[in-house]
Amino acid sequence: MKYAIVESGGKQYKAVEGSPIEVDLLPVEEGSELALENVLMVVDGDKISVGTPYVKKVSVKATVSEHIKGPKLIVFKYRPKKRIRVKTGHRQKFTRLMVDSISME
Repeated sequence: MKYAIVESGGKQYKAVEGSPIEVDLLPVEEGSELALENVLMVVDGDKISVGTPYVKKVSVKATVSEHIKGPKLIVFKYRPKKRIRVKTGHRQKFTRLMVDSISME
Protein backbone atom coordinates (compact mmCIF):
# COMPACT_ATOMS: atom_id res chain seq x y z
CA MET A 1 0.00 0.00 0.00
CA LYS A 2 1.35 3.38 -1.00
CA TYR A 3 0.57 6.39 1.16
CA ALA A 4 2.05 9.74 2.15
CA ILE A 5 1.82 12.08 5.12
CA VAL A 6 1.14 15.60 3.79
CA GLU A 7 0.88 18.99 5.47
CA SER A 8 -1.92 21.41 4.65
CA GLY A 9 -2.93 24.41 6.74
CA GLY A 10 -0.51 23.52 9.53
CA LYS A 11 -2.07 20.07 10.00
CA GLN A 12 -0.93 16.63 8.87
CA TYR A 13 -3.04 14.19 6.89
CA LYS A 14 -2.57 10.62 5.68
CA ALA A 15 -3.10 10.55 1.90
CA VAL A 16 -3.76 7.11 0.41
CA GLU A 17 -4.03 6.72 -3.37
CA GLY A 18 -7.68 6.46 -4.43
CA SER A 19 -9.22 7.60 -1.15
CA PRO A 20 -10.55 11.00 -0.03
CA ILE A 21 -9.15 13.28 2.68
CA GLU A 22 -10.80 16.28 4.32
CA VAL A 23 -8.55 19.31 4.80
CA ASP A 24 -9.30 22.85 5.99
CA LEU A 25 -11.06 25.03 3.42
CA LEU A 26 -8.86 25.78 0.39
CA PRO A 27 -9.58 28.68 -2.02
CA VAL A 28 -9.94 26.48 -5.13
CA GLU A 29 -12.94 25.56 -7.28
CA GLU A 30 -14.64 22.17 -7.25
CA GLY A 31 -13.33 19.81 -9.93
CA SER A 32 -9.93 21.47 -10.22
CA GLU A 33 -6.68 19.60 -9.71
CA LEU A 34 -4.27 20.41 -6.92
CA ALA A 35 -0.70 19.40 -6.08
CA LEU A 36 0.28 19.12 -2.41
CA GLU A 37 4.03 19.80 -2.26
CA ASN A 38 4.60 19.61 1.51
CA VAL A 39 5.15 15.85 1.85
CA LEU A 40 6.61 14.77 5.20
CA MET A 41 6.83 11.01 4.65
CA VAL A 42 6.23 8.49 1.86
CA VAL A 43 5.64 4.76 2.38
CA ASP A 44 5.70 2.42 -0.62
CA GLY A 45 5.55 -1.16 0.63
CA ASP A 46 8.80 -1.72 2.52
CA LYS A 47 10.42 1.48 1.24
CA ILE A 48 10.04 4.43 3.65
CA SER A 49 11.25 7.99 2.95
CA VAL A 50 11.22 10.55 5.75
CA GLY A 51 11.95 14.22 5.02
CA THR A 52 13.88 16.84 6.96
CA PRO A 53 11.33 18.49 7.12
CA TYR A 54 9.99 17.66 3.62
CA VAL A 55 10.75 14.87 1.18
CA LYS A 56 12.24 16.36 -1.98
CA LYS A 57 10.88 15.66 -5.48
CA VAL A 58 7.63 14.14 -4.21
CA SER A 59 4.16 15.56 -4.74
CA VAL A 60 0.63 14.36 -4.14
CA LYS A 61 -1.87 15.04 -6.94
CA ALA A 62 -5.47 15.49 -5.82
CA THR A 63 -8.80 16.60 -7.26
CA VAL A 64 -11.20 18.83 -5.32
CA SER A 65 -14.42 16.85 -4.85
CA GLU A 66 -16.52 19.31 -2.86
CA HIS A 67 -16.59 21.93 -0.12
CA ILE A 68 -18.45 20.73 2.96
CA LYS A 69 -19.30 21.81 6.49
CA GLY A 70 -18.33 19.74 9.50
CA PRO A 71 -20.57 18.83 12.42
CA LYS A 72 -22.02 21.59 14.56
CA LEU A 73 -20.15 22.21 17.80
CA ILE A 74 -21.94 23.80 20.74
CA VAL A 75 -19.94 26.20 22.92
CA PHE A 76 -21.68 26.87 26.24
CA LYS A 77 -20.19 29.23 28.82
CA TYR A 78 -21.71 29.17 32.29
CA ARG A 79 -20.87 30.95 35.53
CA PRO A 80 -22.76 29.68 38.54
CA LYS A 81 -24.61 32.17 40.81
CA LYS A 82 -24.02 35.06 38.36
CA ARG A 83 -26.76 34.53 35.73
CA ILE A 84 -24.22 34.28 32.92
CA ARG A 85 -25.16 31.74 30.26
CA VAL A 86 -23.80 32.12 26.71
CA LYS A 87 -24.60 29.53 24.06
CA THR A 88 -22.98 29.74 20.62
CA GLY A 89 -22.38 27.28 17.82
CA HIS A 90 -19.68 26.73 15.22
CA ARG A 91 -19.36 24.71 12.01
CA GLN A 92 -15.92 24.31 10.46
CA LYS A 93 -15.65 24.38 6.65
CA PHE A 94 -13.65 21.65 4.91
CA THR A 95 -12.52 20.77 1.40
CA ARG A 96 -12.80 17.11 0.40
CA LEU A 97 -9.89 16.03 -1.82
CA MET A 98 -9.71 12.79 -3.82
CA VAL A 99 -6.07 11.64 -3.89
CA ASP A 100 -5.22 10.65 -7.47
CA SER A 101 -1.54 9.78 -7.30
CA ILE A 102 1.62 10.03 -5.25
CA SER A 103 4.44 10.81 -7.64
CA MET A 104 8.13 10.34 -6.90
CA GLU A 105 10.21 12.20 -9.47
